[in-house]
Amino acid sequence: MRSFLTSSATRCLLAAAILSLTTASAVAQIWPTKPVRIVVPAPAGSSLDIVARLLGDKLKDKWNQPVVVEPKPGAGGMLGVDVAAKATDGHTFVIGFPGPTAFAPFLYKKMPYDAVKDIVPIVVTTTQPNVLAVNANLPVKNVQELIAYGKANPGKLSYASVGNGSSSHLAMELLKSEGGFDAQHIPFNGAPPAALSTANGDTQILFAVASGIAPHVQSGRVRQIAVTSLTRFDSLKDLPSINESGVKNFEAIAWNGLFGPSATPSDVVAKINADVNAVLADPAIRERLIAAGMAPGGGNASAFKTMLDADMKKWGATIKRLGVQLD
Repeated sequence: MRSFLTSSATRCLLAAAILSLTTASAVAQIWPTKPVRIVVPAPAGSSLDIVARLLGDKLKDKWNQPVVVEPKPGAGGMLGVDVAAKATDGHTFVIGFPGPTAFAPFLYKKMPYDAVKDIVPIVVTTTQPNVLAVNANLPVKNVQELIAYGKANPGKLSYASVGNGSSSHLAMELLKSEGGFDAQHIPFNGAPPAALSTANGDTQILFAVASGIAPHVQSGRVRQIAVTSLTRFDSLKDLPSINESGVKNFEAIAWNGLFGPSATPSDVVAKINADVNAVLADPAIRERLIAAGMAPGGGNASAFKTMLDADMKKWGATIKRLGVQLD
């Protein structure tokens, strides 16, 4: 009798597993069944917004459904990520970045979502360094001159960031610590207002991706002096890295990627991943991203998860060492 029950139970479990796989496969085949929403936790015109709209324009044809890009800046990106984390319609996603996903758990005592349990990484869309930029009237042209100026003029420098807890914020805190100078932090909701403040001279320094400051560099109001990649970046060859500028081993890479609610079926994750990879392989899309100072991403979801885990480990320790805490 025991053998029969065990065999029967095994058959039931096997049947259930097959049914589950069949159902998941069917879901992926018919998905999406309505418009797809990509939340952008940054303002319109930001690098995240650019990436989301480039992808959405191509994905709508693959999915035969509209792709709605919805900017929702605020709280260092957490407002936008929270929308996707709590979504139950199966068609809402977010283009995330390190701040609200890899850094926030170590910066905030309370968050509206669990960055590990409530969202699932789907695909990396771009990677890029931040650019260290200064107001053109600041008498510095390289990293060492900036450090020397900061030391010689205590209390006179302020820096903009694209938001509390962003790589823009933490990269500057790390540079201040390594360089031994001070500057007051002025956070903004995204690159456009942060870059404008530095261009206007309301702040003097900014870390942001190249596309976020490009108009002000072209107008001559902002000067780029270095990048946060360990070595020079392909599309910004004229800029030295902070590492080669004398702050050894300095590296702070920014990335963007699609996340969904943790309940997103694995087959849907795989479908979105494959479709985004196909779009990122398009030469025209790659050219547009590279021109904006970004390296096209791609790869599978597990590789994205590995990168996210590595960033959490690295920056969690850095945040603790620097003593950065946010309300």
